[in-house]
Amino acid sequence: MNSSYAVGDLRVSDAEREPVIQRLQDAYAEGRLDEDEFDMRVQLAMTAKTRNDLGAVLLDLVPVPAAPVPAGGEAATGEDRMLAAAAHAVAVPTLFVGPLVLMLLSGKRSPYVRRQAAEAVNFQVTLLLLTIVTFGVGGVVYAVAWVLSAIAAVFALTGQTFRYPWILRLVK
Repeated sequence: MNSSYAVGDLRVSDAEREPVIQRLQDAYAEGRLDEDEFDMRVQLAMTAKTRNDLGAVLLDLVPVPAAPVPAGGEAATGEDRMLAAAAHAVAVPTLFVGPLVLMLLSGKRSPYVRRQAAEAVNFQVTLLLLTIVTFGVGGVVYAVAWVLSAIAAVFALTGQTFRYPWILRLVK
């Protein structure tokens, strides 16, 4: 009995076929495959016996893009995402004080939380200055601020970086 099989000659399971079929569906949705070619490749993936057979189905398709990593270099943990979302959400009732406290307490531990909290502080300080300069008329903008803060919190929960438009970035 010969036990020196090449990796490509090993048989595949249904669990190994599923990501290949998902990649084919993505390629079809992106317009990289037409309907006939998609059907043919799915059939080939479903009937593939070895890893070489399965690999041939995706040979000419672009590799799956890597998940975006925040600008700090490391992926944000679930706790980091929650704290970053809290920095945006707590700004609604506390203006810049809540995000500033979160930035000072949790920003040392996580660059992602620090960046998002600093963004929230800068946004709230910009709104405050606008309100002071316009003698209170700029306070109407706070209604928009609540919507933007909610959007920023959702971005932070998903691990994405959110930047408020048209603000002074005083805190780095």
